[in-house]
Amino acid sequence: MLDGITRSLRAIGHRVIFSIWRMGVATRFFWLTLLQSGIVLRRPMLVIKEIFSAGVLSLIIILVSGLFVGMVLGLQGYDTLQTYGSEEALGILVALSLVRELGPVVAALLFASRAGSAITAEIGLMKATEQIAAMEMMAVDPVARVVAPRFWGAVISMPLLAALFSAMGIFGGYLVGVVLIGVDEGAFWSQMQAAVDFRDDILNGVIKSVVFGVAVTIIALFEGYDAPPTAEGVSRATTRTVVTSSLAILALDFILTAFMFHGV
Repeated sequence: MLDGITRSLRAIGHRVIFSIWRMGVATRFFWLTLLQSGIVLRRPMLVIKEIFSAGVLSLIIILVSGLFVGMVLGLQGYDTLQTYGSEEALGILVALSLVRELGPVVAALLFASRAGSAITAEIGLMKATEQIAAMEMMAVDPVARVVAPRFWGAVISMPLLAALFSAMGIFGGYLVGVVLIGVDEGAFWSQMQAAVDFRDDILNGVIKSVVFGVAVTIIALFEGYDAPPTAEGVSRATTRTVVTSSLAILALDFILTAFMFHGV
């Protein structure tokens, strides 16, 4: 009995120590990426290529998802506001929900699922096929040549995708609320413009999307760079990227919301 408890405690301690060690290695990897980012200024086309890969190729899922999320908000919001006779406030509900929370969070989750997993798989396959080792043999720093451009390309793409998600969501709410249900168009837009503040709402949403972009990208890059050079290792790293990124987004969203909107 005591031996079983001891083994369990040892296993838990080993997992905790290993997790802390990996967090330390990931933090060191993050700072090394920032230090090696000079190539971004010298060869901006590398970053533009990664913006296309991470951002432009994610546009379809972002726009379609934003449209349907906004339409659902319009339906649910109208049903709730109608109970209190405040149907004209539908624009406020849709805009604040998207700009403050749903835009950055859902866009980041979709970004992690599509672009984050692709980054991890790509770098993991480069490691499995010994392309990373070949760069090191030729005295080319793989962090500067492979990691840094992907990091900045994804970080630049994420706020733009979140903004497009929110814009499409507001358009979806307009289609359902004004065109389909018949809410007054002037009240929809005027109340939205009066209630949404640039600094407290829009700017805070942009800050959230930037933080989410940094977190998702560095997790994806680290998992790919640290993946065992086998098919199973790359597949496990890709799965860890999506799971870890999703949990990180939700945890960071709570922390940022607590500081931004409640002054904790």
